Amino acid sequence: MQQIIRKSGRLGRMVSAVSVAAGLGLVAPAMPGHGPAQAQEAVRAEVGKPLQAARDLYKQGKYKEALAKLREAEAVPNRTAQENQLIEQMRAAIASQAGDTEQAIKASLALINSGKLSEADRARHAASLASLYYRNKDFANAAKWADQALKANPGDPTMRSLLIQSNYQAGDLQAASREALEDVQAAEKAGRAPPEDRLQLLANVASKGSDRGAYVVALERLITYYPKKEYWADLLRRIESKPGFSNRLSLDVYRLRIATKTIETGNDYSEAAQLALQAGQAAEAKKILDEGFAAGLLGKGAEADRQKRLLNLATQRATDAPKDLATAESEATEDGNALVRIGMAYTGLGQYDKGIALMLKGLGKSNLKNIDDARLHLGIAYLRAGNRAKAVEAFRTVKGTDGAADLARLWTRVGTS
Repeated sequence: MQQIIRKSGRLGRMVSAVSVAAGLGLVAPAMPGHGPAQAQEAVRAEVGKPLQAARDLYKQGKYKEALAKLREAEAVPNRTAQENQLIEQMRAAIASQAGDTEQAIKASLALINSGKLSEADRARHAASLASLYYRNKDFANAAKWADQALKANPGDPTMRSLLIQSNYQAGDLQAASREALEDVQAAEKAGRAPPEDRLQLLANVASKGSDRGAYVVALERLITYYPKKEYWADLLRRIESKPGFSNRLSLDVYRLRIATKTIETGNDYSEAAQLALQAGQAAEAKKILDEGFAAGLLGKGAEADRQKRLLNLATQRATDAPKDLATAESEATEDGNALVRIGMAYTGLGQYDKGIALMLKGLGKSNLKNIDDARLHLGIAYLRAGNRAKAVEAFRTVKGTDGAADLARLWTRVGTS
């Protein structure tokens, strides 16, 4: 199955920012000549001098040279716990900036394991470790430390994203999906659009399994909140390829593709127009072709002449439609199928009240071949008339498993965002 989730560049930038920010916050406290008196007294000159030089080099952006100065401080024998703490604090910050994730990780772990950090500093280092491990593609450890950071700061959105993405990248799809769904449901409960990356992840996890329905559900959530063409196109392909989907609904699929702007070829416009003509929807066929020509997808290449002839045919039939429909209406007083078809054609001409009245009359007849198709088309007619509430009401009455109910449900999501 096609995977729609992407590794977010935004997350990558946030990961870098977290590790740098965590490091920067560690340089200033208790530095030689800058901290509390007791901290200054705990650092001997032979350690403090290279530390101060490392600090100056760090401020100049000379990270490798700064790390070399730290090694000088580290070479001093019999270092005190305070001296070691300062060395590791600086190493965490400088190594992170230098891109030396291994040294930055080692330093942050040493600081956490020292037992000397405040809860706030421990949480900051946990966040830094999560970011550093993510950079190193050690996703299991990234998830572990993101979880630790979130225990101290549950509302941290960067760590929340990093935790979910790390679980996903580590192959723990169940954990990633569970956490993402929790965020989605919380947002929906609060009346907010869920984060797009969470919805993408749910879709991608579903695509890796055998449950086609779960993937479709995830896509439907995506188009509800983020109605992008790529999501709509994928969703409509999935719906149309479902086992049992009836080919009599092909025109209705095209109608949705037109409404969601997911038709991209001249052949699709031509086929949709031909299906509309076959269904007695001349005005709709002309509108489809007009759109295709306006988009520059028709009237060019080897098929140009045929497409122009098709437009001429649709134009003529649309011109004749008012008279032809009046005649057909007078002959179809008891034929529910004809009444629905004729009513739909009137709405294509912009005569909404008349068309909908005929469709409702047709729906009241007992000889309808497929009442769900009629209800689906009634919902589309109401949408054409600008009555969304009535349209949704009609769509919700469509049942069955041949695809009509799926299309009706998708129509309720068109234009809602």
